[in-house]
Amino acid sequence: MKKNKIYLLMASAAMLSLTACNDLNEQEYEGNKYLSADQRLATNEVIPERVKATYDGMFNYIGKGGTSGLSKGQRADDFGLVMALMAGDMEGADMTGGDNNYNWFSVCSELSSRNANYANPYIRYVIPYKQMGVANSVISSYPADTQDKTAIMYIASARTIRAYDYMMLAPYFQFGYEQAADQPCVPLLSDSVDATHNPRATVKKVYETIMNDLNYAVEHLDAERSNKQYINVDVALGLRARANLVMGKWADAAADAEKVISSGRYTPATREEVSVPGFDDVTKGDGHAWIWAVLRTEADAQDNSGYGNYQTSSAWNCAFSGDAYAAATGNTPVINQLLYDKIPATDVRKGWWLDAKKHSPNWANLSWTDPDNGKVAKGDAMADFTLKNGNKTAFEPYTNIKFGMKNGVGATTNMNDFPLMRIEEMYLIAAEGYAKSGNEAKAREILTNFVKTYRDPSYDINGRGLSLANEIWFQRRVELWGEGFFTVDAKRLGKPIVRFHQGVANNFPSKFQFNVAADDGWLNMRFPQSEKNNNLSIVDNEGGSLPVAGQNGNLRDGVTD
Repeated sequence: MKKNKIYLLMASAAMLSLTACNDLNEQEYEGNKYLSADQRLATNEVIPERVKATYDGMFNYIGKGGTSGLSKGQRADDFGLVMALMAGDMEGADMTGGDNNYNWFSVCSELSSRNANYANPYIRYVIPYKQMGVANSVISSYPADTQDKTAIMYIASARTIRAYDYMMLAPYFQFGYEQAADQPCVPLLSDSVDATHNPRATVKKVYETIMNDLNYAVEHLDAERSNKQYINVDVALGLRARANLVMGKWADAAADAEKVISSGRYTPATREEVSVPGFDDVTKGDGHAWIWAVLRTEADAQDNSGYGNYQTSSAWNCAFSGDAYAAATGNTPVINQLLYDKIPATDVRKGWWLDAKKHSPNWANLSWTDPDNGKVAKGDAMADFTLKNGNKTAFEPYTNIKFGMKNGVGATTNMNDFPLMRIEEMYLIAAEGYAKSGNEAKAREILTNFVKTYRDPSYDINGRGLSLANEIWFQRRVELWGEGFFTVDAKRLGKPIVRFHQGVANNFPSKFQFNVAADDGWLNMRFPQSEKNNNLSIVDNEGGSLPVAGQNGNLRDGVTD
């Protein structure tokens, strides 16, 4: 049965454009499905448990499968905002999958994700707004002047989620804040706005909304929460630090990051903890470094008639699943050789990926047993190891093994947790904030201490000959690889997408070997056709064209030169 589902998903992937258009044509406008603010207040007074259920459900849109409403919830790339994070990385320079007709993220790697009729950009657009709608429902379920502590916590958490949703949209629909503060970005969602005539707000206005929400959250939240899927003050501070980076408020970004660090509630993962595949379980290993996370259970994998097992990060970014779509189709993500070659051999993170000969010291003590014939592979032998049932193909050189398998190598239930925010990011934000606000000495101290203590004891901040700003970006690209940061960082920094160097061998599929200038209009996403049909005030992005293989081979990004 499980294999049949993979075959069905593979068949669907081979017809991505057709299914996307058909699905999107069936979507109906949802703007009138919400209760009015007055109705929500009245309902909450009668049934207070309902707002609790709404609040809990709000978090489903981050990593739960089938939430877009497309294809009866049975698309392999339909797993909420975690999917959007992966899509953003696939559109960048440091991650790719196969060009083999079975890769649901190929539209990102080839940047055809600007097609208004494709499902990938539709999911990435609609999920934040769906979650925002639920957040607004939570917020308006209480009087604005409520003094109830639980209500205030719900409101502050919902406003944090709303800010996060705008942060998941804004960088993709317009250039960076410094270059485009007064340019149109995305519509702002509100009960008082006619959704059929809701024009795009400027980048500046969107970030004013984000900051208003996060300022409220920081003021009204504390450290308490039931688990790391939920919001606390540290999450709000971390998001505000990110927003301050985007807006170029460097000192404020550093200050917010330092507040999270100084709380003492999180410590970076040690070299030992990241010297084996991990980043899969908030309760063990490197989980103490996680500030915010998507938590998955076995029940989640059984959702959508079992398709939920393939609608999850571990079905795509984990090399160790015995029943995952990417592993079965040769699409486990790989790192760009350009970036990999810049990582020193003394850096434990080099082992997060296989090298050109498919070696990594990080999996030396792991083994995989074929459940059908009992054959066993250990360490590097796992690279070319295949399963009799076809659920694992041979890995490509530079395949990532950063992400482990929560329930063991070869397990068939894809229930990995996923980090949305880690304390390591706060150290990197603090370093960048200090560096760009005139305190380079402090920035160098923070960056050096972090890398030497937790990643590379031989680290020399001047070893690559990069500027301090580019050295920090290099560290972000390595440390946060696969967690959804590349495109957001490149656009806020005004950097080009550099996937290959002309005349130099590269491991990206030839179709995806192109570079894109930092000011190319194609970097800005287009609005889904359904949004343009329903919101008559949308004026779409223009400029640029679909990249072609081999273009701009002489572009450089300052890191992989």
